[in-house]
Amino acid sequence: MTIVKRALVSVSNKSGIVDFCKGLSKLGIEILSTGGTAKLLAENNIDVIEVSDYTNFPEMMGGRIKTLHPKIHGGLLARRGVDDAVMEEHSIKTIDLVVVNLYPFEETASKTCCSFEEAIENIDIGGPAMLRSAAKNHNSVTAVVNSEDYNSVLDELKSNGSICDETRFNLAQKVFSHTANYDANVSNYLGGFNSKKEQLNYPQTFTSQFIKKQDLRYGENPHQTGAFYSEPNPMMGTLASARQIQGKELSYNNIADTDAAFECALSFKNTTCVIVKHANPCGVASGSTPLEAYEGAYATDPTSAYGGIIAFNEELDAKTAKTIIDRQFVEVIIAPSVSPESIKIIEKKDGIRLLEAGYRKDDIKDLNMKRVSGGLLLQDNDWETLNRNDIEIVSKRSPKEEELDDLLFAWNVVKYVKSNAIVFAKDKKTIGIGAGQMSRIYSARIAAIKAKDEKIEITNSVMASDAFFPFRDVVDSSASEGIRAIIQPGGSVRDEEVIAAANEHNMAMVFTKMRHFLH
Repeated sequence: MTIVKRALVSVSNKSGIVDFCKGLSKLGIEILSTGGTAKLLAENNIDVIEVSDYTNFPEMMGGRIKTLHPKIHGGLLARRGVDDAVMEEHSIKTIDLVVVNLYPFEETASKTCCSFEEAIENIDIGGPAMLRSAAKNHNSVTAVVNSEDYNSVLDELKSNGSICDETRFNLAQKVFSHTANYDANVSNYLGGFNSKKEQLNYPQTFTSQFIKKQDLRYGENPHQTGAFYSEPNPMMGTLASARQIQGKELSYNNIADTDAAFECALSFKNTTCVIVKHANPCGVASGSTPLEAYEGAYATDPTSAYGGIIAFNEELDAKTAKTIIDRQFVEVIIAPSVSPESIKIIEKKDGIRLLEAGYRKDDIKDLNMKRVSGGLLLQDNDWETLNRNDIEIVSKRSPKEEELDDLLFAWNVVKYVKSNAIVFAKDKKTIGIGAGQMSRIYSARIAAIKAKDEKIEITNSVMASDAFFPFRDVVDSSASEGIRAIIQPGGSVRDEEVIAAANEHNMAMVFTKMRHFLH
């Protein structure tokens, strides 16, 4: 235990700092502070010593130099019982507590109106230096970087007059995680420019930080270990920000499949339900209510729906919840919100994992990452959508209004099906899905087989393909099954042959000039 006699406080985000420092002052702890923080504390009748008065060295260069002084870093780095003599020789006093948060670099640099010069000025130098000095010397010094820790630190000081080893170590871990993430943001930002300060699409180096949320029982298979990590501040309406209301611990595969289901559901504006099994949608439907959407999604492939993941883009209501648990075994249900009545109903099946994710306001702007051996693939997320004005009708027959609605629905679904992907749809419901085959014709055949197995009528339905047709075989095959309209990217050297096949069968065909591979 080290008795806390002196604290250094310098914060950019001043939320909660006045109450915290009032608590420190009442305990007789001397407070050193800088600039705006010192002014705020003084205005609230808290005794404070300006760092410049303490060091006898003025702030200068517009505040760029404030705390970079031996009396500050000596007080932070000094080893108690080892460096006492040199401290006395140079009149350096120990600093036992550091409370610092940093200039808002990431927040500032992410603004569309932020200039390069403004971003540079928001790179904090003294703050990270003090935090790192204090955290390195955590055997003696307490470093606080997060306002969420103010109350617990103050409570411990009130009880003991000091901070225990365990708390100091945990806070030091937070400091180095925080400064690492801060430096990563600066590195990624600066790496996004060339030497002429022209912005690049991707940075020269890419660094990212994730925080462990939980250890998993095992990974993708029982002989593999696994853990789940999230971004430091995950966006509301994502799997990483979701609250688990009930159920067993999520597994590696649960997390992967739930993310796939929820992202697909959120891509629709109308009330939609998505059922996923082994990373692929096995049923998707839009409806006037969550129950109607669920009924349509389930009807596509009840066999695969067993033990699947069910996602909604609207609140889960009691009627839908009861229908699900009365009908099928389900691993996970996720929705932006869950009604209290639904929670009570699903409690009867305590094995079901029930997640409430919140409502997402914006598209996720982070890059999409995929590890490969010894490296990393980066790309932006596939958020591109289509409306009626974006498509090109290439067949002699134009799609009818209801066909066009179904084509756009199927095109949205196919984006979330592993390539090669084929989706059959009718009345804004999937009726057959073929996924992940090495040949597109086999994906189309599988979609037809699934529809027939569930005794779903294919006649007058539509088909979406995630990429162009290299041959006319898929058109001929789907026409024989009753498909009446097709949406596909186009761009094959055999486009004329494929269009001719559609015309022969009096099918409507539209090109998107956009591909949706998902590997």
